Amino acid sequence: MDVDKPTTNGTTNGMTNGKRKASLPNGKSYKDDSESDDDVPLQKKRKTNGASSDDDDIPLKEVVKPPKVTAAMVGEESDDDEPIGQKLQKEKEKIEKSAAKEAQALRRKDKTDDAKRKVKKQADSDDEDDKPLIKKQKSASVRKEAKKVKREDSDDDVPLKKNAPAKKVKKEEAASPAKKIKAKAKMKQEEKSADDEEAEDGEEEYRWWEDQAKGDGTIKWNTLEHNGVVFPPEYEPLPKSVKMLYDGTPVTMKPDAEEIAYAFGSMLNSTHNVENPTFRKNFFTDFKETLDKTGHAKDKDGNTIKIKQLEKCNFQPIFDHVEAERSAKKALPAAEKKKLKAEKDEKEAAFMYCMWDGRKQKVGNFRVEPPGLFRGRGEHPKTGKFKKRVTPEQITINVGKEAMVPKPPDGHKWKEVKHDKEGTWLAMWQENINNAYKYVMLAANSDVKGQSDYKKFEKARELKKHIDTIRQNYHQELRSDVMATRQRATAVYLIDQFALRAGNEKGEDEADTVGCCSLKFEHVTLRPPETVIFDFLGKDSIRFYDEVKVDAQVFKNLKLFKRAPKTEGDEIFDRLTTSGLNRHLSNYMQGLTAKVFRTYNASWTMANLLKDMKAEGTIPDKVLAYNAANRKVAILCNHKRTVAATHGAQMEKMEGRIDALRYQQYRLKQQMLDLEPPAKLKKKRGETYFSLPEGLEAEWVLKHQEALVEDTRDKVRKKFEKENEKLVADGQKGMKPKELEERMEVADELEAKFKRENKKGGKIEAAGKGPTVEKLEAAIEKLDGRIANLKMQSEDRESNKEVALGTSKINYIDPRLTVVFSKKFDVPIERFFSRTLREKFDWAIKSVEEDWEF
Repeated sequence: MDVDKPTTNGTTNGMTNGKRKASLPNGKSYKDDSESDDDVPLQKKRKTNGASSDDDDIPLKEVVKPPKVTAAMVGEESDDDEPIGQKLQKEKEKIEKSAAKEAQALRRKDKTDDAKRKVKKQADSDDEDDKPLIKKQKSASVRKEAKKVKREDSDDDVPLKKNAPAKKVKKEEAASPAKKIKAKAKMKQEEKSADDEEAEDGEEEYRWWEDQAKGDGTIKWNTLEHNGVVFPPEYEPLPKSVKMLYDGTPVTMKPDAEEIAYAFGSMLNSTHNVENPTFRKNFFTDFKETLDKTGHAKDKDGNTIKIKQLEKCNFQPIFDHVEAERSAKKALPAAEKKKLKAEKDEKEAAFMYCMWDGRKQKVGNFRVEPPGLFRGRGEHPKTGKFKKRVTPEQITINVGKEAMVPKPPDGHKWKEVKHDKEGTWLAMWQENINNAYKYVMLAANSDVKGQSDYKKFEKARELKKHIDTIRQNYHQELRSDVMATRQRATAVYLIDQFALRAGNEKGEDEADTVGCCSLKFEHVTLRPPETVIFDFLGKDSIRFYDEVKVDAQVFKNLKLFKRAPKTEGDEIFDRLTTSGLNRHLSNYMQGLTAKVFRTYNASWTMANLLKDMKAEGTIPDKVLAYNAANRKVAILCNHKRTVAATHGAQMEKMEGRIDALRYQQYRLKQQMLDLEPPAKLKKKRGETYFSLPEGLEAEWVLKHQEALVEDTRDKVRKKFEKENEKLVADGQKGMKPKELEERMEVADELEAKFKRENKKGGKIEAAGKGPTVEKLEAAIEKLDGRIANLKMQSEDRESNKEVALGTSKINYIDPRLTVVFSKKFDVPIERFFSRTLREKFDWAIKSVEEDWEF
């Protein structure tokens, strides 16, 4: 067997062509090869190519492995050599067995319910036959009247004129003019009183999740009104004193070119980007192209300076100017910041909401993205390219036919105005980086978005009834004589068992991201007898590396799919497409696609973990237990992320907070020595109890004392400014600077206190009202709890640095499970969902209790 060595990001030269292909070295295609026809039995194909299937004895080439997920990441002890992924896989196998039992139970229940409905229907029919004819007629008329009433009740939101039955309209037309006027007056009065009542009580909450009939059709709205989009401000050229330097010479550029230079210069502090060779190359290509169009740069004498090398460009003056502006904005008084925000909100207020079928709905991203440098995620090949300014002429507006079309900026017009009732977008345009379409949609907490989430998770719940049948079938098809069927079964196995994404075809200029159906020869390495190594760029260009143990037949299949003459660049699943796979899955369940497996597996796994969980202790302990379960789901679903650039700084800050509390404890212990004879206490507690904590050296203490003094000054200053601003806002005279000086005496006294202590060799006098050793011991114990909580949070954050808990929690785990945990263990939902997420999942929070089951 030819075994290929895993290479960085699944490539041999750093990046492979992202375009899917199935060509062979001799120019033929597997799809064109007569031997690879789907109808030819697999056994005949093996005889034809004459290759032996038993070549497991060939040694595997040495592979270089990246760091693996540790046991600590899921809150378990790493007391053996078994990888955590394999432990979780075993846990998943148990969960799968319970899934099969659940599916069978659900199908039995459905059959029982169907049988009961049939019996009831037959009984009703028999009762109907036994009734006298007059009673039947009466019963029919009653049902007819009930249907009529139901129809009238079901469309209360439709204006009364549209609701009125045709016969009623005719009667009104035949009525006398006086009666017509009287009836209209009564109608207007009723409408007015209803409007007044709504205005007084506020808009009634629309619990759409209780209205199952809503949104089943393809028409998403009947009426739609909105005010369009908000454009970013025009570029303001830099002051004449701020110039980019080229080879040491200050240069002037046309605004178009200067805007691109400004975009690069403003992000010099983001070394992750500006030092990235791909980012730099793409930036300079676009920068130089614009310079060529605008006549390059000029020096102070007007001489043309051709900018040819990025290394000679110095953007530091631009960065310094941007930093000065940022600092000035940050230093603005709170009242001024509040005023600027209020002005901005007032300008954007008209764009924040739309009227969707007569209901006020919040709009999500109504601001058009400003120009700047594209960053992308992971190792995106287009990182650093310049995102051009979007003009109204590029934007298509979607609005109701009867609604007023939003007004474009003066001197401009929209590209097109549509009335697409099947679309949930309000505006769209095509950006210049990936030529992708950007859409303005409703906010996450809107009815439409909420219904979309609800349907997604309900579809995953529906899969519970079919999962055992699907798994039985694909395990049988793994041995199919038809190659296409065998490839499809293997792909479904990998998608279900290891949460691989289905994958789609990529163009040559797109990121070389890969999914299951688009795996190539070099992305899969086989290590006998049953280990498969995946190494490729996954979603968002994040490297996917995993070593997994697979079913023996799956291993044989992958070995067969990689057989010569296939080589690097050739597809492993050359008889399979994502669309074909999804068509096959829809035979089991309407609307079933490959991506539903991720949602189902994440939610079902979390449901089983929470079912067996006994979260105890404090609220932080319970949150940690929830996060541990969430982390297991994230690892099983391969929800990985690159370590944030700020992670190191955040961890240092947290360590600093822990050290500050430890120093606080040390001071309290020193005060105990001031209250009682030191010899007595040291004998009782031990010498080390009163020593300076490990890692806190004398130099650290001096720096920390300075920081405490400065922090005190800062708090006094901020409080003074806030009170002063309130006085001025209330029309009163502001406090004098002398008041601030007097308040600063607290910080001065603290500084003097530290100096006295340091002169006396660190002796600290007991402070506070009536200090006693018992009180100080209680304070130390309280600090122990705070330190333990911070350490717990620190470990949790460190464990999560490469695991995307948010991806699982927000997109794949049914939010109702989190709500169930919150209610069952009495943990505030705010500990799991931010304000934005609480608005997004409002339907989940309000629709379930702690006994709800996925």
